[in-house]
Amino acid sequence: MQSFRTEIENPLVEKDILELERKIALFKEGKIDEEKFRSLRLARGVYGQRQPGVQMIRIKLPYGRVTGPQLRRISKVSEDYSTGRLHITTRQDIQIHYVSLDRTPELWAELERDDVTLREACGNTVRNVTASELAGIDPNEPFDVTPYADATFKYFLRNPVCQEMGRKFKMAFSSSDEDTGLSYLHDLGFIPKIKNIEGSSLRGFKVLLGGGLGSQPRHADVATEFISDDELIPFIEAVLRVFDRHGERARRNKARMKFLVKELGIDAFLELVEQEKKALPYQTYSINSEDYEASQSLPNPESPTLDEELGLDFELWKQTNILTQKQEGYVAIGVRVPLGDFYISQARALADLVEKYANNEVRFTIRQNFLIRDVREDLVPYFFQELKKIGLAERGYNSLGDITACPGTDTCNLGIASSTGIAKQLEKVIFEDYPQYVNNQDLVIKISGCMNACGQHNMAHIGFQGMSMKVGQTVIPALQILLGGGNQGNGQGRFADKVTKVPSKRGPEALRLILDDFQSNSESLEFLEYYDLKGQRYFYDLLRELADPNNVTEADRVDWGRNENYERAVGIGECAGVVIDLVTTLLLEAKEKLDLGDEALADGRWSDSIYHHYAGLINGAKALLLSEDISTNSYASIVHLFDEHFVQSGRVNLNSTFADTVYQIRENEPTEEFARAYAATSQEFYETLKSLRKEEVPA
Repeated sequence: MQSFRTEIENPLVEKDILELERKIALFKEGKIDEEKFRSLRLARGVYGQRQPGVQMIRIKLPYGRVTGPQLRRISKVSEDYSTGRLHITTRQDIQIHYVSLDRTPELWAELERDDVTLREACGNTVRNVTASELAGIDPNEPFDVTPYADATFKYFLRNPVCQEMGRKFKMAFSSSDEDTGLSYLHDLGFIPKIKNIEGSSLRGFKVLLGGGLGSQPRHADVATEFISDDELIPFIEAVLRVFDRHGERARRNKARMKFLVKELGIDAFLELVEQEKKALPYQTYSINSEDYEASQSLPNPESPTLDEELGLDFELWKQTNILTQKQEGYVAIGVRVPLGDFYISQARALADLVEKYANNEVRFTIRQNFLIRDVREDLVPYFFQELKKIGLAERGYNSLGDITACPGTDTCNLGIASSTGIAKQLEKVIFEDYPQYVNNQDLVIKISGCMNACGQHNMAHIGFQGMSMKVGQTVIPALQILLGGGNQGNGQGRFADKVTKVPSKRGPEALRLILDDFQSNSESLEFLEYYDLKGQRYFYDLLRELADPNNVTEADRVDWGRNENYERAVGIGECAGVVIDLVTTLLLEAKEKLDLGDEALADGRWSDSIYHHYAGLINGAKALLLSEDISTNSYASIVHLFDEHFVQSGRVNLNSTFADTVYQIRENEPTEEFARAYAATSQEFYETLKSLRKEEVPA
């Protein structure tokens, strides 16, 4: 495992991989705390799965874009290190499963040969930056958001501000007011806008802040109706600094930014954002969209011949899987991938196809499909023929029968009931019993295996959440049925109501009752209009008999896709990392931050140096507080409590308050002079803490 060390050109990437390799060895030798190690590997895309001894690897693909060579590289990695199956997530990532922990550094090194990363795909970091798969081809878009999503991804990757926050942080860019990126359910969401000022057109974004799903979904607030494109990156960084400092860190279920925004209120939160501006490395940050747009071209390949005449399947497929592009003469092809699972033989053939006859890229979608863009209209029959050969020509792209589902109990520690099993059954019901709905792209079904909502069930028209149900002395798999959610465009959406809970095996019958009732009684109303007209109680009564636990059968005790009776087994979730509580670990971590700050100082990265030293100050203070059993729940509370318990009592002499020392970070511009002074202050503080700790806990 030495070869990758000299083949990786980017020294930051090489350092990352070597660090992961070193920490795995230390962990195996019992020389590194398990919780600390978990936090480190999660931030490098290595996630424990339900089955012991193996890992899920999440491959980070900004805005879902992958080129032909990258797709081949991912396929090779899956073939060499995993099972050959690729899973598309609702955040446009690719996941592979059953990977040995020991092999993750070399796996990562292999991916980096084609500029594919694992960094910050999991953990308490900025997760994958998603964007509408239509960006750049959407007939309704004011401009292409692709370069802005790309710049956001690159700017915050390895950024010291967002490496160890209280929880994960999600951002999304929509391509137009249709808001197909679902801005309203993200920590930060962006909708492109054009503002006319004195005859000139200015690009910018409507900004949504503080949204989220999970067990307590929250609709994002409008932070601003318009922010110019060169203010985008500074605004995001200021928001992240506020979240990092004030966000909850003790109670994981309250640590998402939506809770902080709710607690403070949007106005108070934005006031804190304003206070951070002076400390930012950039007051404006230009994103070169012009060069990106100038580099785009349309393919013009030679026309291949068809093997034979295409039949009715082709005509039906065209009705749902062809999307009009703004580029005249070209279309996009939506490829439906049931449950987001496809295989390396398909991926390699797909890479060849798009490289030769399209624009050498596909974009994975938040509905677990992918979009082939820039296909010349006359080549559509050929694409259908080739996609059919590899089993990727199913009709119903983005239709009611195109169900989104997380992996659930297949691999996830948090899964309560099978989401993939019920999804297959519901798709079967739709295609066999309700073929008229296969073309319906206005109704959405989504399924999650637990309350965390990775399948986005609580924003769907019809949602299902995996649960358990107690029946006498036993527990059976169940589904919470939710109705009435949906995206309404321009940053507006609604979350579904919880209607009732039924045994999982009755999920198909529940769907039949809902669709039959809608079909018979709605007349010309859309589903959400009909739901609002009838109300939650009406649908509760409609499904009441199915929900009755008194008539449970033996079949109800077995989950979909299983042969044995259900047993509720939920492990420790790793979606958001952990809180590290050990005093010695924190002191070591403080020293690591100071060392990173010194490296940044030597490289002339003043802002990075300041933030690393800030994190060192905080971790050092937290270590001493925890040594006295003083609990903290945010970085801001650490500052306050350290002053109260150590500075005011005279046990630590700083010649000022700890708050004054720490918060110099937001009172000063990130100059070389301040960076060097702040570094010296931080190092001096660390030595003071070490001395105090040594006095109180002698070796």
